[in-house]
Amino acid sequence: MKMKPWVAALGFGLGMSAISPASALVFTVTVDGTDAIFLAGRTDVTIPAADQPWNSPPGGFLIRHGGNTPEEIAGQGLESFPSFIPVSGGDIIRVLDPATGGINFFNGFGPPFFGPGGNGLSGSNLTSLGGISGYRGPQGPLAGVFLDNSVPSSGSPPATLNFDGAGTEFLVLNPELRQIFYIGDGVTGGLFQQFIAPAGATRLFLAIPDGFGFVGGPGAYDDNDGSYQVRIGVNEIPTAAPEPSVLALLGLGIAGLAGVRSRRKSA
Repeated sequence: MKMKPWVAALGFGLGMSAISPASALVFTVTVDGTDAIFLAGRTDVTIPAADQPWNSPPGGFLIRHGGNTPEEIAGQGLESFPSFIPVSGGDIIRVLDPATGGINFFNGFGPPFFGPGGNGLSGSNLTSLGGISGYRGPQGPLAGVFLDNSVPSSGSPPATLNFDGAGTEFLVLNPELRQIFYIGDGVTGGLFQQFIAPAGATRLFLAIPDGFGFVGGPGAYDDNDGSYQVRIGVNEIPTAAPEPSVLALLGLGIAGLAGVRSRRKSA
């Protein structure tokens, strides 16, 4: 399991571990491009080496490129287990500052990068894996999934939510357990969005939905690089709405995507 930093107030956690905040439930999170939302809570599987394919663990497996990608060769392209934030049913989750950063979903390091809101208003339609739902909406955004303490390897997955078009413009969202949902930059119409933890939830995983062409079976994480950064609050109220000028500056970082948005992954 790859280790990565998650900083929360004065404390930190590594790998697939809960973070114990030093004070309020506020977490600064880095989500790597290889963090697979479909591996949330999957302590029953082992990520194979770069030169090995996925076998068939319970509930299915992720799809990889036929040969090693540049990221794999550099030791940066293996799928990774996402970390989680501890929550309880009924908790209100908010992004406290608009999420930032970018991820490249194509072979080779560097731009083009997708921002946390993903690419376009639609274009991704991924199937479920194990007991975790599919994902439909913008390509490669920051996404989340609430889990209880069980391993989501089996059982009927919940319905796939549809975030195409204006589907990302909600103010309050009530996803079910194991139901992947869009987070993006956490802002709509100048207001911070609210995500309500369902009954039984103990963990919120933050990660990326990905697949070849962003459709079909989940996978294609082995050529991703970059990361998203986000500050998350559990039952914390933002001190102020994001300033329009701040949102405009954040948009400049992904403005260069306009010329490459027709690109898709290929095997």
